[in-house]
Amino acid sequence: MGHWFEAAADHLGPAYLRYSFTKGTVQEVDFLVEELRLQPGERVLDVGCGPGRHAHELARRGVVVHGIDIATRFVELAAADAPPGATFERLDARELHFDGEFDAAISLCQGAFGLLGGPADAAGTGPAAPDADGLVLAGMARALRPGGRLAVSAFSAYFQVRFLEDFDTFDADAGVNHERTTLKDEEGREVPFDLWTSCFTPRELRLLAGAAGLRARHVWSVTPGAYRAEPPTTGFPELLLVAERPMAAPG
Repeated sequence: MGHWFEAAADHLGPAYLRYSFTKGTVQEVDFLVEELRLQPGERVLDVGCGPGRHAHELARRGVVVHGIDIATRFVELAAADAPPGATFERLDARELHFDGEFDAAISLCQGAFGLLGGPADAAGTGPAAPDADGLVLAGMARALRPGGRLAVSAFSAYFQVRFLEDFDTFDADAGVNHERTTLKDEEGREVPFDLWTSCFTPRELRLLAGAAGLRARHVWSVTPGAYRAEPPTTGFPELLLVAERPMAAPG
């Protein structure tokens, strides 16, 4: 199944990494390594890895990372200069096939989770399934070994509504913001694209985690490049869900 984001990724290519929100990779990984208690040699699944910036940084620290993304162009870029310990494949986040293989799983910067509220496919033939984000989270939970940890970022519904400038772009019923914007490729060519991003409250993230069989540990308010243990407020653009797959009950 295709996805509307693939065309945007094809156009952007390496120019994606010019956007300011991609410049805080090292700080974000610093925080995640501590928050998820990551150790060299552990295995991490990066869902919606894009050009691989988080996967590369984790691999440089000795973590073994497997990144997946629906956009072939991004997977090619991620694999082209990947450090040892980082591998990549094209895979739809709604169709994760892993089972207890990873010590941790991440989906950051709307890499997959949160980009499923627009059209169901690249042709725009209909709305996405209402449980699409839950499906991604369930697949990530299944990929974790018992005791495995998870971190997922998402746009904050509180922030979106507080600072909303055009109320016609926000679907209050679905919690999805629709933006018509212009994206530049590596040569500076501008092309208009439609982007759909789902927005969440902390309570929604905890409920989705519970439905996926995860135990929510924290929901933090974060800004790209400034991840920290900040309780939820209305003043931060993103939320970061930190959860874990419970240990199996003794048999």
